[in-house]
Amino acid sequence: MGKNIGFMSFRISGTDGVSLETKKWAHILERMGHRCFFMAGELDTPPAVSFIAPEAHFQTGEIKEIYQECFNNQFRPPKLTKKLHMYRERLKEEIAAFIGKFSLDVLVPENTLTIPLNIPLGMAITETIAETGIPTIAHHHDFFWERKRFLRNCVWDYFNACYPPHLNSIQHVVINSSAQNQLALRTGINSTLIPNVMDYATPAPGIDDWNRDVRKVFAIDDDELLILQPTRVVQRKGIEHAIELVARLGRKAALVISHASGDEGYEYQQRVHDYADLMKIRAIFVDDLIREKREYTADGRKTYTLYDVYPFADLVTYPSIFEGFGNAFLEAIYFRRPIMVNNYSIYSHDIKPKGFEVIEMDEYLSDRIVALTREILDDPDRVCRMADKNYAIARKYYSYEMAEEALHFLLKTFFGA
Repeated sequence: MGKNIGFMSFRISGTDGVSLETKKWAHILERMGHRCFFMAGELDTPPAVSFIAPEAHFQTGEIKEIYQECFNNQFRPPKLTKKLHMYRERLKEEIAAFIGKFSLDVLVPENTLTIPLNIPLGMAITETIAETGIPTIAHHHDFFWERKRFLRNCVWDYFNACYPPHLNSIQHVVINSSAQNQLALRTGINSTLIPNVMDYATPAPGIDDWNRDVRKVFAIDDDELLILQPTRVVQRKGIEHAIELVARLGRKAALVISHASGDEGYEYQQRVHDYADLMKIRAIFVDDLIREKREYTADGRKTYTLYDVYPFADLVTYPSIFEGFGNAFLEAIYFRRPIMVNNYSIYSHDIKPKGFEVIEMDEYLSDRIVALTREILDDPDRVCRMADKNYAIARKYYSYEMAEEALHFLLKTFFGA
């Protein structure tokens, strides 16, 4: 019989990696015959399956203040301890209501037991699991030890208890082998590796009446290359390398940057603007036109999804310094686009050995990489061969079917065949 499965996160909304992977898992589980429900501080899921708990979001006023206090103090003020426990209790009540409202059989915390953006929520989820024994699949995307900003804090006791908790009713899932190794080394916890996935059994959407005018709206000439940087403007994305590549290609080209910096500040975004000017390339920031769905704005402008832009890309740039996995890499393969990728650690260990054919830089752009990029852009037949090869590899290792098999096994450990 199908189970009632409850996903929990800070937000399940928009195009951030955690939200995207949560929805992919939900889609996979629903086609397996299960029913999925969602709890977060911000949701764009259907109201009938949604439970909004505002204090689960890390951007809520008091929760944001708690976060600042936790990471700006070496020793914890007693008032902070009281606030942490007050919100822990309130969030436990919300979790209990979520479980009760939808008669949940399984919880799936999405990164809430992994990265300490809302510590009372992590405490509340941990205590709920410890007290009820509810079967839980904890889906871990970014561990706190992977981010320098979390290492100075006054809440190590809560980190040790909740990030992640070591409880018998939890099956832990990580998205890369490095996280799997570090989790075992640091905590003794065994985990299942399920990488990010795409629905490679379903062909990618193409050009239709809605997105046909993308190049025109972005003011890109017919004889101009559209080079797509399909990420937020944050420092670890290494966007300077994409700018340098466009500058050195010696071709008429525009670099289209899809998303703004979001909640990580705008200092680096200004740096990218300035560097593009310095290198004398045309960088087009289209975050005001890229939305989660196709729609018209209040002032009558048409918006697009990122999937509307991929079919027009002559090249995708992905020069990230660090990634938990690499959704943009899988998307470029899905849309059969050539991709320039930096040899970041997870790519090097988990993705590269699968045999993908890409333009690969190793921390800096060499003359060889620039020349190779020109060769590929000038050879459409080679682009097609690369695309076919990469798609077949991705379908084997990063498909919905692969994730479905792994999730079926995890549920089987709780409920039997």
